[in-house]
Amino acid sequence: MKELEATLHKMNRRQALKMSAGGLGYMALGDLLAKESPSALQAHHKPKAKRVIYLFQSGGPSQIDMFDPKPMLNKFHGQDIFKFVKQNGRLTGFNDKHKVHPLIKSKYSFKKYGQSGSWVSELLPHMSGVMDDVCTIRSVSTKPVNHDPAMTFMQTGHNLPGRPSIGSWLSYGLGSMNKNLPDYVVLVSKGDLGNMQPLNSRLWGNGFLPGRYQGVRLRSGKDPVLYLKDPAGKTLKDERQLLDVINELNEEEFQRHANPAVETRISQYEMAFRMQSSVPDLSDLSDEPASTFKLYGEEARKPGTYAFNCLMARRLAERDVRFVQLYHSGWDHHFNLPAHLPKRCRETDQATAALITDLKQRGLLDDTIVVWGGEFGRTAFSQDGKTPVSYGRDHHANCFTKIVAGGGFKAGLNYGQTDEFGYNVVKDEVPVHDLHATILHQLGLDHERLTYLSQGRRYRLTDVHGHVVKDLLI
Repeated sequence: MKELEATLHKMNRRQALKMSAGGLGYMALGDLLAKESPSALQAHHKPKAKRVIYLFQSGGPSQIDMFDPKPMLNKFHGQDIFKFVKQNGRLTGFNDKHKVHPLIKSKYSFKKYGQSGSWVSELLPHMSGVMDDVCTIRSVSTKPVNHDPAMTFMQTGHNLPGRPSIGSWLSYGLGSMNKNLPDYVVLVSKGDLGNMQPLNSRLWGNGFLPGRYQGVRLRSGKDPVLYLKDPAGKTLKDERQLLDVINELNEEEFQRHANPAVETRISQYEMAFRMQSSVPDLSDLSDEPASTFKLYGEEARKPGTYAFNCLMARRLAERDVRFVQLYHSGWDHHFNLPAHLPKRCRETDQATAALITDLKQRGLLDDTIVVWGGEFGRTAFSQDGKTPVSYGRDHHANCFTKIVAGGGFKAGLNYGQTDEFGYNVVKDEVPVHDLHATILHQLGLDHERLTYLSQGRRYRLTDVHGHVVKDLLI
């Protein structure tokens, strides 16, 4: 009792109330955590997948020019779309003042590929070769119509900042499959600087979850993780001794104040120590055969490119990293889409197809979910109310395409249908929360049970929405 009083005396009022009122709960929780390793939670049912690689195309790729052809755009090119469909949802500030919103036909030809008969445009010659290995969802919908809230919504299930990203939820729910790398790794490549949207680190943040669940960004160049290297002349033994002393001080701090942030600090120091040997090995491509670079393209030799990051994603999957998030910017084509969209496709087409093929060849695709897509799609009508040759398309949240491969998703499935002008979903809508719920399900998690108590409320990735789309699954 005296020890408890002494401890409470050193705490502030909030900490003291928390410890004294919930002490028995902490003891019970501590016992549970001691028995459950490595995660505070476990899978709710038998999983079909172990990991996720999310190839996020920031800016909003034009589904109408890539995966969802609309012949009616050719027939009614230049006419106001709202002569044919009722406006649903708000327009962006670029278009809400235009009196006419003229339909713009795609200048790219489409063909059906594979036994699945999936439509793919001429812009994606490599992706067209793997369509029987992927599930094409043409009926995804979202709520926000502007970039930042839409990216936040796609990553966290909510349009306002402050909630955990999907990778953080998985790290919290399932824990780590390896000891030497983070559960959640982020890779960022760059597309066209003129069409880029800001990528805030909160997109891979932990929100109100403990800090150890935040995504760790690996950068291009000689130092993938900042401040990981020791000064010249310092041995690993010296580093271990120093770290032991730091950990002793942190342990004393935790015993005094029971601050969970201190536990996070200890675990992050230990992870950084282990990463000193694992990260250089990860980024050293000297063990990759020439066939790898024939598959991914020569750009895969250059750190920071999309192709390099796709190859890194495969190497991270081999090392049992739970969630790999790859961001590629430059898909925001309000103007002169014909000049910019082909460039983005050339940057990403071969490497995306290569990653899917590579994972399949190595037996990793069965338990790896690969997701390709952006925060929303693009409109069937012109950006500026005119029909120039150098047309652009505005943001479109009502319907767009996502590609999902592996992890128990049906290969070769074409799911969902949009109307003949690509404006609304007319069959099998898949809202973002449903997509999240389905991904969690394949990883063994019930989206309604994966919760975290914050500020008196239990939160989840899918908020109060979402259901598993079983038609997408084997």
